[in-house]
Amino acid sequence: MPQIDQGSPQMLRQGKANPLPRLLALRRIEVLTQTTVLFLAVAWLKIPLPVVPMTVVIVVLAAINLASRWRVEHGGPVSAGEVFFHLTIDVGALAWQLYFAGGSANPFVSLFLLPPTLAAALLPARHAWGMAGITLLVYTFLMFWNLPLPPPQGNLAEWDALLARAAGGAGEHAAHASGFALHVVGMWLNFVISTGVVAFFLTRMAAALRERERELAAAREAALRNEQILSLGTLAAGAAHQLGTPLGTMAIVLRELELNHERDPELSESLLLLRQQVERCKQTISEILASTGQGRDENLRSLPVDAYLQRLLDDWQIIRPQAVLHVTLQGEQPAPAIAAERTLAQALLNLLDNAADANAASAEALHFLARWDTGSVRVEILDRGPGLQSETAQRLGEAFFSTKTGSGGRPRGIGIGLFLSNATIERLGGRVELFNRDDPRGGACTRVTLPLRPA
Repeated sequence: MPQIDQGSPQMLRQGKANPLPRLLALRRIEVLTQTTVLFLAVAWLKIPLPVVPMTVVIVVLAAINLASRWRVEHGGPVSAGEVFFHLTIDVGALAWQLYFAGGSANPFVSLFLLPPTLAAALLPARHAWGMAGITLLVYTFLMFWNLPLPPPQGNLAEWDALLARAAGGAGEHAAHASGFALHVVGMWLNFVISTGVVAFFLTRMAAALRERERELAAAREAALRNEQILSLGTLAAGAAHQLGTPLGTMAIVLRELELNHERDPELSESLLLLRQQVERCKQTISEILASTGQGRDENLRSLPVDAYLQRLLDDWQIIRPQAVLHVTLQGEQPAPAIAAERTLAQALLNLLDNAADANAASAEALHFLARWDTGSVRVEILDRGPGLQSETAQRLGEAFFSTKTGSGGRPRGIGIGLFLSNATIERLGGRVELFNRDDPRGGACTRVTLPLRPA
């Protein structure tokens, strides 16, 4: 027997921090460092480097940084592709500098590890692997195409002696120089391995952290919503207990009035309607009090979908006898059976009430469409009301927020019907959607989608 799936879906609404300001801060350090190193290499070590093209790159980087800072302060959201583009600019600038300073033999070539690391920590996996591929291609290019790094022209005899002692003697140093090509290949292989490890593990780690943040945000939101629902449930139980006696008194008085005015058909009909409304209120209160601690309403077990919905609509017509409702039930026959909690019926009744209130000023009937198969059921409630405004559509479903207004613009609803309906249906694994109808005559559509699964 299929039943409503009660799995709790994860809510995925979570903002993401903008990483571009951090990249701009790192680029400022990059510009300062490149300027300092170039100045020391030319002025102190007296290495004859092509200063003009290398200085041009530093100036271009500084200009891009200023423009990017203005863009962050005055622009919109930053995409992952834009951050990837900025990292590519940094890779290109570093490659240009190293091309004029020895290529892959330059000791600063290990800085190519920084862009893949940042991409793995800040961007999706595909961008991290793309950055790893770009840096690997640039590193390989610099192994074969570069301008050799000129030797220092200053007096570095003391430094040479110190480095020779640290290297273990002149003979070993010479042997190292003879195998320098093998050393460069080893550096390249080390870079390949390091880049792969960084891209693989950091992307996994960053993805796990982002997923954990989303789960924590969803858990916090669910806990807040459950706390609100618990408070409302406590108040509802207390109100139900207090309303029992007045409603019982009203039912007795109405019954006596019916007996005293049996000869007046019009008045008897009105009294009968009032008594039915009171009995319906008493039944609802009894169900609220009786359902405490129970998972399901025993009266709703093993009902086919069409019979369940028809029973629900019959109950609603007793509550709203003046509402005109056009019903369409479509789906596989025999219809699958469901075992739904009483809270689901109350959620659908709340949505029907909201649609009927919005449709009150229209002469057209309220439309109730239901379609089902073996896996799910979808309900659409179509009205000809004023529709949803863009500024209020985002707040629909919040507790104590209502779009119903009375005279003088005062709120006519307390704003918990849609909130409770949305929370109930989400707890059952479904979702509620409210949107304007694609119709020139206006109106809104309330769509409820619920999964069905075999018990």
